[in-house]
Amino acid sequence: MQIYRTIAELQQALFTARQQNFSVALVPTMGNLHEGHLALVKQAKTDCDFVITSIFVNPTQFGPNEDLNAYPRTFDEDISALHGLACDAVFAPEVDEIYPDGLKLETRVSVPSLARLLCGTSRPGHFDGVCAVVSKLFNLCSPDKAYFGEKDYQQLCIIRRLVRDLNFPLEIISVQTHREASGLAMSSRNNYLSEDQKQQAAVIFRTLEQSAETLREIQMPDLRSLEEIALGKIQAAGLRPEYFAICNPDTLQPAHSIDQHFRLLTAARLGQTRLIDNIGVNISK
Repeated sequence: MQIYRTIAELQQALFTARQQNFSVALVPTMGNLHEGHLALVKQAKTDCDFVITSIFVNPTQFGPNEDLNAYPRTFDEDISALHGLACDAVFAPEVDEIYPDGLKLETRVSVPSLARLLCGTSRPGHFDGVCAVVSKLFNLCSPDKAYFGEKDYQQLCIIRRLVRDLNFPLEIISVQTHREASGLAMSSRNNYLSEDQKQQAAVIFRTLEQSAETLREIQMPDLRSLEEIALGKIQAAGLRPEYFAICNPDTLQPAHSIDQHFRLLTAARLGQTRLIDNIGVNISK
């Protein structure tokens, strides 16, 4: 496995891979890798010949009051984990390699129909930063496939739309959310939680599951009432919920009782830590 710090080094390695007719996979990450990230790399290695994992803490997707400086950086541990998976290349650039003209002058990329909903209401500009850096990585790597986790479901929907609308010639592959034993979705931000808080935060997944079961059992449920009940459960456990939404899985607009496919998404804060999760529900009527 080789580590590349510059675009020139990365593209030389990709030129060599393409000369050998290798298929190329990209796994974009911000590092601090956990089993969820590693599952993406494993799937990419199964599907493609040459796997690139990017490790880049992207400053443009952090708001002014968010945790850019505190975001956990565990580069040596990440590299050790990737060595064990036979990852072929790691792209770990400095900020000025990706944004050579500074952060205020970078080109903006936006998917407003999806980015202004749900997490976008409390994190304005976040998804524009995601779209910009992902677009850069797609252009730099020209992957055949790129891999993203379903834990960040809104992000996944936005990237799929980005690829469709801008005609990127690649396939987006999603991988199911990896969870801790309690059901808590694995996330780099879980590092901010104590063990007791992790157990407390497990109410998020329990509430998603309970709401999904209600959807399966009751014909024509009142979805907005179900959302309010779920918010109450999360709040009663000592978290501060931002939203609990039952959505169309493609548009992320509010779902209707007559629908057959749903995505349940939620965000809540525990202390200073913001947690998100989601599950899908399909119903035959």
